[in-house]
Amino acid sequence: MKNAVLMTGCSTGIGYVCAHALAKQGFDVIASCRKLEDVERLREEGLTCIHLDLADNDSILNAVEEVRVMTDGKLMGLFNNGAYGQPGALEDLPTDALRKQFETNFFGWHTLTQAVIPMMMANGRGRIVQNSSVLGFVALKFRGAYNASKFAVEGWTDTLRLELAGTPVKISLIEPGPIETRFRANALEAFYRFIDIENSRFRSDYLAQQDRMESENSTNKYTLPSESIITPLIHALTAEDPKVRYRVTKPTNYMAWCKRLLPSKTLDKILAKGG
Repeated sequence: MKNAVLMTGCSTGIGYVCAHALAKQGFDVIASCRKLEDVERLREEGLTCIHLDLADNDSILNAVEEVRVMTDGKLMGLFNNGAYGQPGALEDLPTDALRKQFETNFFGWHTLTQAVIPMMMANGRGRIVQNSSVLGFVALKFRGAYNASKFAVEGWTDTLRLELAGTPVKISLIEPGPIETRFRANALEAFYRFIDIENSRFRSDYLAQQDRMESENSTNKYTLPSESIITPLIHALTAEDPKVRYRVTKPTNYMAWCKRLLPSKTLDKILAKGG
């Protein structure tokens, strides 16, 4: 395997689409999924797929060892993509909800990345691509747990980039805005698990959110398909000088400019309309 790329969160959405697309482009894709039935489904579709649960350290380390054997230690790329969103006002979320959010969205990524860097260093070649979010640099109401995890990913990645300077390993961030995936459906499950709608002062807001999450399709006119991540991902994996950040969708680019140019209180007024 000369162009082996390990990818997480491949059961649906961005991970699924990118895994198939990169395989067609000639990459040696090693997809991974949390559920064993999804692993089998992707194998039946012709992909190399392994089991990897980002909330389970043993699962992560076992997967890395499996990758080491499959690639003879020559892993070229890692696409950290597996994540979910925990909705709810911060005052309504128990600490355990934030722990679970960080376990998958942040700590699991750290464990996995830390485990593959030595392989990349030994091979003199490596690319790490982090699928972040517009919510990794601007906040929205009722997205606090997800915001916190993605803000953490952004700071962690920036630090890691500085520490990897001068090595053969390069790291990039992809920052999507609204993308058509199963994200809302997965968020709805987390919402019901931790939020007591009837006893919250945000009851009316939650009911409106519930309707949006239950909808199969996004109502945001700027929503792009998962395929929009393919081009930046390939560039980050192959370009001699990959970008630090790849901003995808108009809202992401718009918010990046707002973040740079507007006073915080003015930006708050714009963001307060979201959520």
